[in-house]
Amino acid sequence: MPNNKQNISLVWLKRDLRLHDNEAIYNALQSGNRVLLLYSFENKLLEDDHYSQRHWDFVKESLRDLNARLQAQNSKVLVVKSDITAAINQLFQFYKIDTVFSHQETGIKITYDRDIDFERFCKNSLITWVQNINNGVVRGLKNRDKWFQSWDDYMIQDQIDFNPNPNQLLTTKEIEQLENYFELVDLNTNPQSPFQKGGTTIGLKYAKTFFDERHKNYMFHISKPEMARKSCSRLSPYLAWGNLSVRQVFQHAVLAKDGKPNRHLGAFASRLRWQAHFIQKFEMECSMEFMSVNKGYHKLKKTISEQYQQAWQNGQTGFPLIDASMRCLNETGYLNFRMRALVVSFFTHCLWQPWQDASHYLSRQFLDFEPGIHYPQLQMQAGETGINTLRIYNPIKNSTEHDADAIFIKKWVPELADLEIAFVHEPYLLTPLEEQLFNFKLGINYPKPIVELEKSRKHAAEILWAMQKQKDVQGESIRILKRHTLSNRKKLLKNS
Repeated sequence: MPNNKQNISLVWLKRDLRLHDNEAIYNALQSGNRVLLLYSFENKLLEDDHYSQRHWDFVKESLRDLNARLQAQNSKVLVVKSDITAAINQLFQFYKIDTVFSHQETGIKITYDRDIDFERFCKNSLITWVQNINNGVVRGLKNRDKWFQSWDDYMIQDQIDFNPNPNQLLTTKEIEQLENYFELVDLNTNPQSPFQKGGTTIGLKYAKTFFDERHKNYMFHISKPEMARKSCSRLSPYLAWGNLSVRQVFQHAVLAKDGKPNRHLGAFASRLRWQAHFIQKFEMECSMEFMSVNKGYHKLKKTISEQYQQAWQNGQTGFPLIDASMRCLNETGYLNFRMRALVVSFFTHCLWQPWQDASHYLSRQFLDFEPGIHYPQLQMQAGETGINTLRIYNPIKNSTEHDADAIFIKKWVPELADLEIAFVHEPYLLTPLEEQLFNFKLGINYPKPIVELEKSRKHAAEILWAMQKQKDVQGESIRILKRHTLSNRKKLLKNS
């Protein structure tokens, strides 16, 4: 190890697992110091209920990809299992560190509290912590008056190239010497797992196939649970974990349009704006991780049913599209947006369960778990914002409209595969004679519906529509609209 402590700049990688268009890395390289890239598997996050092994495997795959890309620089990422402050304290034995670079993370409360502790640690250690905004999301906003223009301006700025000077990054040998003093993490993962693999290299492949060809059916298939798996971009995990920047993908979409009208790519680009809108909302209202953003709904009480929740989680509710969606999510980590909305609506409306009870389970299943999308969407689909149109999805209507041939249902609920199409959508309509004909017994081969659908939907609608008219809900709705919407974005206001 070096005898005279060299002053280095440290890049703390979090959900920005890329080299290209990474402002934290760029700023560190501009410091004039040699640079160390650090990723820390933090014990608090490893144990947090929001995350599961599928997330950490995606991170490991992303880090392996980073290291493969850094080989040309004779460098690698120092990957350790440690709290961030303990990791830096260990590094102090060998290097001087007066500046840490990272992005601002719009995360859950545990990461927010960690960052407060880290800011205190930096102050006490005489470290300057330089944080850059992430994907155009701005910290400390009081309102959104100029936010969209600011975001649009950010998206058209030049992407930041990764061009370190020779030997500016700590070498592989130097980092391997450091590894002797840390608890390390095995970056190997199961190559046969059914989840999308992490890393910029694979993310770029998904982007290429989408912009070259797959986008041509984007608008036609976006609501279809099976066809969306191909026609949607499938870039969400690469954006959530930072393998690609939003600006990189946005500009790729603009380039693919080539100045020509293209409703599919236009719709995709608008959804990138929509994504940023919700993350910005969560940045400004982070309490929605725990409670309704509209305080008027705090008085809404629901009776918790472990039986209902377990049936929903395991895809055993007796409603085929719900069950197919949950089994698919559990197995692959992905659902298209409409099915995500459907399973949350069913949980919160038909089963009349609090959205908070779905939060951790869904976050663990979604490979692309992004807190800034997760919580605003949970509350919107639960009907507890007071500003959105109340949508209580009908799983049967969605089934016949979006999986008419029951291809998706048959794939994920194979016990229904031999029934006629009409009964695949509604197996509870089988008569005793038809059950004999198909050698199928409801309640044995497949569950009976756990709730009466129309009765439960009506119950939820009556309560939630009545609450929207209450003075405290309406007062909160006005506050939310003032804080989060723009006068020239009426369409977004209506649908956000």
